[in-house]
Amino acid sequence: MTSLRTRRLAVLASGRGSNFRALADAAARGELGGTIAVLASDHADSGAVALARERDIAIETPDPGRYRTRLDAGAERTWIARLAAHDVDTILLAGFMRILHEDFLAAFPGRVLNLHPSLLPAFPGTDSIRRALEHGVRVTGCTVHLVNAGIDEGPILAQAAVPVLDDDTLASLEDRVHAAEHALYPATVRRFLREPFTLEGRRVRWAGEGA
Repeated sequence: MTSLRTRRLAVLASGRGSNFRALADAAARGELGGTIAVLASDHADSGAVALARERDIAIETPDPGRYRTRLDAGAERTWIARLAAHDVDTILLAGFMRILHEDFLAAFPGRVLNLHPSLLPAFPGTDSIRRALEHGVRVTGCTVHLVNAGIDEGPILAQAAVPVLDDDTLASLEDRVHAAEHALYPATVRRFLREPFTLEGRRVRWAGEGA
């Protein structure tokens, strides 16, 4: 399987939007490799929506349906249609707190990326930074991966390590992990859009690596 060179991007976000800001700022500098055509959020009053409005980026806030942690089938069809209306072909999840299902993933095959605040496969799911700190790991970090039907199980595109310091609090560790995310995600999106890769099972092999 090879990467599809796509350029029109949608960002899906639920919260404050710090990773959306990093992506949008990289796009404004010409460093993202594509154009953010629309920000879609399941919360019309989210920080990400406010940031998109400041940047004159189109905003969609479709009804997410009746479930708190996922889009139901009807809502998912609506989200797909609203995103398709913006002619997007790559989806970037940036703090989007709802599970996507097969219909959504099939609409954008191999073109849904997610950023997760741990070194997967360690600490998938929610509260990853807190769980890493409480577990006593010496190194944590963040991961950009392709999204599949599993929870944080898709092939890994890139990772960045963040040391856990002896005097770390949850807040201090969160700050450093988020800083790593803000650097890693735009750089990985640019690479995904510009460089070919193949999938060998779950392993991503970028062209030119290991030659």
